[in-house]
Amino acid sequence: MSVAIVGAAECDLGQTGLSTQHLLAQAVVRALDDAGLRVCDVDGIATTGHGRFPATQLADQLGLCPSWTDSTAAGGAVFEMYVARAAQAIAAGQCTVAVIAFASNQRSARSRRIGGAYDPAVPEAQFEQPYLPLWPLSYYAMTAQRYLHTYRLDRADLARVAVAARQHALRNPAAFRHGSGPLTVEDVLAAPMISSPLGALDCCLVTDGGGAIVLTSLDRARHLAKTPVRVLGYGESVTHAAMATPDDLLSTGAAASGARAFARAAVRPEEIDVIQLYDSFTVSVPLGLEQLGFCPPGTGVHWAGVPVNTTGGGLSYCHPGQLGVLLLVEAVRQLRGECGARQVDGAATALVHGTGGIASSHATVILGVR
Repeated sequence: MSVAIVGAAECDLGQTGLSTQHLLAQAVVRALDDAGLRVCDVDGIATTGHGRFPATQLADQLGLCPSWTDSTAAGGAVFEMYVARAAQAIAAGQCTVAVIAFASNQRSARSRRIGGAYDPAVPEAQFEQPYLPLWPLSYYAMTAQRYLHTYRLDRADLARVAVAARQHALRNPAAFRHGSGPLTVEDVLAAPMISSPLGALDCCLVTDGGGAIVLTSLDRARHLAKTPVRVLGYGESVTHAAMATPDDLLSTGAAASGARAFARAAVRPEEIDVIQLYDSFTVSVPLGLEQLGFCPPGTGVHWAGVPVNTTGGGLSYCHPGQLGVLLLVEAVRQLRGECGARQVDGAATALVHGTGGIASSHATVILGVR
């Protein structure tokens, strides 16, 4: 059975002063409105990041008794994983309408608790904790240091990723940095150093926000108001739990998750029209592009192919602790031609890639309207 995304929406973003549960309900209701469906149509829920039993809590809040739920925790990649699980559940008849949702009020609450912390249950971490790494920043900083050294690049090359993100944000009224003006390489290099070689402007935002998407069978989707966005393929990979365990910091699970998604979708990288790629830090973008097969190793910083992170991404648009669901929201809007000044002309295929933890979990989804 073919499955499609039929609704997509953000909740309020930025610094809202609202509770996480308020934002979560807002995202779900807006996505259902976008789909032309009602809360009572939902019989599948996937969510994480709030409370002890996130899906149960959301179901209770919405007054539902769903026949399928998922509260897998895998960091920012989990929402792309949920797409696979939801598509499989719909195809198997476990549910008919599934909602994938996330929200956080971390900026208003002045907390980054959902961002992760040292876990004494991970044995390997005992060898890292004495050095007081910033989790997850120091891991990405190590990766960035290796990346720059291996390919004979410098901080200015990574800074261009932040500059490009800001350019996209200037075309997105919902972006946190929409009114902040253009960013220059010099601005990025002059920002306070946080964990070498990554400075403050190499790092994602801390905001409130979230979003939701709605999935159902393609047969049902064709009778709804919006253009169905088909789930063409998906893949995932998890690799490590501590900084000490990867054999190669520049070889990530994105290579495997991307290959699986492309194979399932029967699509090649050159057939993708727009890319939404988790950008928790500037190094995430070039390394992700390379690992997903869009360009050779060491060249991602000079990417001049199809548009990437058209919202402004986690660097300039929004980062509520986990960005993955908002990558899906933007991909759907691009494929439906709803993005105004930032619209990619003729976009018919999109690749969405989520990354979680210390680049520990990876999940890739390929969507299309062809």
